[in-house]
Amino acid sequence: MKNQLPLPMSLYEAEAQGIHEFDIILVTGDAYVDHPSFGTAVIGRVLQDAGFSVGIIAQPDWRSASDLNKLGKPGLFFGVTSGNVDSMVNNYTANLKKRSDDVYSPGGIPRRPDRAAIVYADKLHAIFPHTPIVLGGIEASLRRFAHYDYWSDSVRRSILADAPADMLVFGMGERQVIEIANRLSKGEDIKNITDVPGTVIKMEISRWRSIGHEDYVEIPGFTEISRDKTLYAKAFRLHYHEQDPVRGRPVAQPHPKTIIIQNKPAMPLSTQELDHIYELPYTRMPHPSYKEPIPALAPVKFSAISHRGCFASCSFCALTHHQGRIVQSRSIESIIREVKRMAQMPDFKGIVHDVGGPTANMYSMCCSKWNTRGACPDKICTHPLCSSLDTSHNHQVELLRRLRKVLGVKKVFIGSGIRYDLVLADSSDYLSELCAHHISGQLKIAPEHVSQHVTDIMRKPPGEVFEDFRKRFEAENKKLGKKQYLIPYFMSGHPGCALRDMVGLAEYIRDNNMYTEQVQDFTPTPMTASTCMYHTGIDPFTMKEIHVAKGREKRIQRALMQYKDKRNHGLVYEGLRTAGRTDLIGNEWNCLIRRR
Repeated sequence: MKNQLPLPMSLYEAEAQGIHEFDIILVTGDAYVDHPSFGTAVIGRVLQDAGFSVGIIAQPDWRSASDLNKLGKPGLFFGVTSGNVDSMVNNYTANLKKRSDDVYSPGGIPRRPDRAAIVYADKLHAIFPHTPIVLGGIEASLRRFAHYDYWSDSVRRSILADAPADMLVFGMGERQVIEIANRLSKGEDIKNITDVPGTVIKMEISRWRSIGHEDYVEIPGFTEISRDKTLYAKAFRLHYHEQDPVRGRPVAQPHPKTIIIQNKPAMPLSTQELDHIYELPYTRMPHPSYKEPIPALAPVKFSAISHRGCFASCSFCALTHHQGRIVQSRSIESIIREVKRMAQMPDFKGIVHDVGGPTANMYSMCCSKWNTRGACPDKICTHPLCSSLDTSHNHQVELLRRLRKVLGVKKVFIGSGIRYDLVLADSSDYLSELCAHHISGQLKIAPEHVSQHVTDIMRKPPGEVFEDFRKRFEAENKKLGKKQYLIPYFMSGHPGCALRDMVGLAEYIRDNNMYTEQVQDFTPTPMTASTCMYHTGIDPFTMKEIHVAKGREKRIQRALMQYKDKRNHGLVYEGLRTAGRTDLIGNEWNCLIRRR
């Protein structure tokens, strides 16, 4: 396979590969792992495939100029990303405590600054003031508008207003970066590249005033939404509805010194384009300069991405704003070729750990309206499940069956989770196939809650749908003579969830012996509907007030999910008394805690 060398991280490597000057240098807060699950590797390989020379500066020491200067000045632009995860999510727990490790760093040792994309861009601009800087990745993508920031408990400006960058790429950025690179290479000034779908630009206020605004959706500005939570919710609703690549319109948001303009989202990639991207010559290894392992690689090294996008639109998930609601799937043949290459690697043990995407069993699912009208603006595909949606699992079953036959493959597992409501909507033998061949003893699913009041706000299926799936899963495994278990993820502290709802969830966990030490406490992350609710106390889709647990109540809700932990006795006791459920305090079989 040609070019199967890692992208260079030093001038010595560049010289060995015949590169005398880089066209583009990518700066990332992650270690450089040349694997298609790592965004910097994908963008780097795509640009290389388009004929550009690309260098990588991974986890630079931002406190001095030497690391950011080591590859010299690129001919076209610097691409800056915080990495695979927002740097604040990566650096802090839901309780705002500093994390002691970083799975995207060698040896798990933290090496990235808070708000990494801004920090790197500031330093690069100081060193190379006339070289274009393009922001990308999840942190930039989901902070492209003014947004509530949980870590500072404040509304922050668009990251493009805070960073000295020229442009921002949002979503999956392959098309955007190639167009930007091509236009710059032809001599176009980056300030004139204002119309690329899937990008955000900033415009001088004077210029904004001089042009017509009829083609733009203008949303309340930073100053207004910082002062008025109702306007914040309105702004969110307005830009949320413009994130479809077919029907979306440009969105403009005033800031004190600039106008932030999001162009319409980029069109989804075709199957052929996705196949090509994922079959580029990735080594699937960390850069050879690293002496310690990168923990994040282990669970995905022998996994394959089958598709992008998710039509579920869960309130607490930002995928609507990043990968979009239109599912884009690779061909079966392409995935088989990738797994065959995995099987040739010396440390492959015969196990494909995952074949999936944001939701594994959405592979190849589609709606007849997507190509011409985009995803429906007035309803959610799964809430309730839309009759226009093709929910057949036949293509995924065929894919999995063929992967099992690849020479050297012993097992193919689904590790990225499934939507159980889609399984129930399909009359095929998918569940039987899954239980018989593709579960490694445990299956991850995410009901999140059992109270319909809460699941409706989350845009998740009601609790009885999960209960139906649980019974069918158990029956199927009994029929197969297998002992396999569901690992359900439940969430505490989600907007709309009151103490009585958490008590009900604790009872459900008790009654079904689902107690777990792992608790998912809601963390407000940028650009989700749930974060908008958390900050404003308003559901942006209905503009109605909503209960939000904060402070002590949020701690109590979390404790109720871990009611067996003696350290939580006081909080659980307080929660049960406040909810009027003192019947659950005592020595009877159904009590959550004993009376002291």
